[in-house]
Amino acid sequence: MRIEFTITYADGTAAEATASVADQVAFEQQHDRSIARLADDFRLTDACWLAWHSLHRTGKTGLDFDAWLAGVENVEFGQGKIVPLEGTTTPTGT
Repeated sequence: MRIEFTITYADGTAAEATASVADQVAFEQQHDRSIARLADDFRLTDACWLAWHSLHRTGKTGLDFDAWLAGVENVEFGQGKIVPLEGTTTPTGT
């Protein structure tokens, strides 16, 4: 699954981030917690870390987590979407 985020910075700019499998595995390795537990034990820190890691992994920020977080006004799930990695189109057949 991919988790999409919309990040609003203190200066009013915004960014989009998508936490892919690579980000989710890094989360589990860094925090020694299953990504599946997010639904039961949601922490804002977790959402922020996943958004930051995605931006950092893709070269959209060079800041470490704490420095990046200092400039963040808000992090929210982008469009409220958590989507599967597989395509969402259904084959129509012919």
